[in-house]
Amino acid sequence: MVGVHMQTWIAMCCFACCSVGMLVFNKMAVSAFPLQCTLVSLQMAFTVVAMLVFFPTLHFGSMRDVLRWSMVAPFFTGMLLTSILSLKHAPMSLLVVFRVLSPLLSLFCERLFPNPLHVSKWMMLSVCAMVAGTTLYARDMSKSDMSGIPWICVNMIIAVADRLIQRVMLAKDQCPVDISLTGITLISNLWGTIFVTLAAAITGEFAMVPSTVAALTSMDKVWIFLSCVVGAGISFCGVWTQKLISATSFLVMVNVNKFAIILAECSHTLSVAMGHKALTPTQIFAALITILAGVGYGKAREACEHVQEPEKKPIMPK
Repeated sequence: MVGVHMQTWIAMCCFACCSVGMLVFNKMAVSAFPLQCTLVSLQMAFTVVAMLVFFPTLHFGSMRDVLRWSMVAPFFTGMLLTSILSLKHAPMSLLVVFRVLSPLLSLFCERLFPNPLHVSKWMMLSVCAMVAGTTLYARDMSKSDMSGIPWICVNMIIAVADRLIQRVMLAKDQCPVDISLTGITLISNLWGTIFVTLAAAITGEFAMVPSTVAALTSMDKVWIFLSCVVGAGISFCGVWTQKLISATSFLVMVNVNKFAIILAECSHTLSVAMGHKALTPTQIFAALITILAGVGYGKAREACEHVQEPEKKPIMPK
């Protein structure tokens, strides 16, 4: 039991570090290398190579398991690509604040499940606070940042679909695939590399690669390399963490991570380096309210799940 708890904490800490690092390094990388499809393709190819280095740990139960997990790849790829596009057109804080609203979409989708979760008054109160905080944050936004909102909305929809599908294929109480963590990461990124490379070719990015690479500074190359490293880390740690904790706990952890992003963008120097204005006091307050409401929603949801747990137990023992 102690070993499981230790593994869970290690997985959560690794995911938290990679999650924050991914946003920061991707923001800097896409600013230096604006060919988003090529950048994502490079990151995913790096992850594929990293997983192949650990070849002895690769395990694939059956071709059926491989094909089942391959269904996740389009959503996983879409989530990474739209995240890069969001960061290209908007500040990190806008992305994290709007993505706090993802539980709303997730809750709506779960209402279609055979046994939907009961919605408590605390969940509804948290939802109202999230919406109010997001609205307050958007009031002080500059018009140039508005261009990133469509990509953020698409990213939020794809991210929710990706998490729901992954949860079904990873949770022990569902129908999990018999594939090792490195195998799962390899499949997702191998398919993703193919998809995004084709997208880069279709959009004509390859023709711009030589001139873009020639303009890179040494620091730009460092940001790109670091984005590849944390990309590989978050691909692995995301799956690892979801296998160890509930979807609700995962949601709470992701929202808590966002405090680091808000603190980062409070820095005028860092904001200017990323090409955006520093957050106003109103935006900082609104962002904190939204994130706290997201954490509150997760805890309220967890309480509802515990209430419904006895109802799922069989009347007669097996």
